[in-house]
Amino acid sequence: MDQRKKGSTTELRLMVVGSTGPSQFLLTNAILGREEFSKDITSISDSRKNTGELAGRRVAVINGPNIYEKDISKPKREMELRRSKCLCIPGPHAFLVAFDMEEISPNEMQTPKLMRERFGRHCLRHCMVLLAYEGSTDGAILEHRVQKTDWHLRELIEKYGGRFHVFSKNWRDRSRDQELLQKIERMVGSLGGGYFCSRTFQKAEESVKKEERRLRKQREADIKKAWTEMENQYMAEELYHQKDAYTTSVGAEIRAKAEMDNGWLRTSLARGLGTGFVVGAVMGALFGSIEGPGGMVLYGIIGGAVGGSAGGTAQVAIKHMEDRVAPPARLNFNSIFINRFFATPRP
Repeated sequence: MDQRKKGSTTELRLMVVGSTGPSQFLLTNAILGREEFSKDITSISDSRKNTGELAGRRVAVINGPNIYEKDISKPKREMELRRSKCLCIPGPHAFLVAFDMEEISPNEMQTPKLMRERFGRHCLRHCMVLLAYEGSTDGAILEHRVQKTDWHLRELIEKYGGRFHVFSKNWRDRSRDQELLQKIERMVGSLGGGYFCSRTFQKAEESVKKEERRLRKQREADIKKAWTEMENQYMAEELYHQKDAYTTSVGAEIRAKAEMDNGWLRTSLARGLGTGFVVGAVMGALFGSIEGPGGMVLYGIIGGAVGGSAGGTAQVAIKHMEDRVAPPARLNFNSIFINRFFATPRP
């Protein structure tokens, strides 16, 4: 059952969604005020989370592959959808659905249906349309144009409850940050100030927490050793500060790993591998039937191997993203922390 829950008052979690092209990545740059994605990027194959500030409010921005991304297999798309939910737990305060103001396709008129299918039937209540524009025209003038003359844009926006905002493709333009934040906060406030949650977001949260517990258990000996070293070097309030900093750092590292790789994601990967193998084997066997019984066996084996490989491309993404959030080759985090913070006790 979809529901709303009270969310953090200090950080807004924003799920940025795009149908095709670069709009969602331009929006991420605009929200964060930095070039997180280059202007040439039109698609990504993995899900990402970046943090920063919008008009002084701390935000976490989550991006996944575009809805109509053609170069991603179905198993890979399913796994990245799950991953984006793990990166946004316990749920997003707002879905920001990005489009190019000058390029609205017939497919994009169908995005509300796909949003409900992927995130939950009540997610549109938490949605706002973000329209990217290029040039120096004043944003307020463009919004007036949308409301009065651009019927196709009005039709799209009405599917999302009539909530929309226009933003410049130039991320250095910060003139409308405060207005965007106010619109998001107003929408969230109208829904009771909570975040969106559904069964799959609950599943994502459970899986991340379970993985955190597993990773923390693996690190018990290292953590105990680090605490002992701190106790030998510091006393009283200084010891408290050092332990607090260390605990926060370890917790952040473990959380990042758990969001990127956990049992729920591994289940999705295994399903993709299995489906790819079965489909490939069946198609290979059908093709091989032309060659006779021997051909059915041979081509079935080949097809299964190829299909399994295609279904398992997500494993590459997992490894790539693990490298992004954790030190390579399992570097000892304790030694890194201790070398950085424990060099010389402060007087």
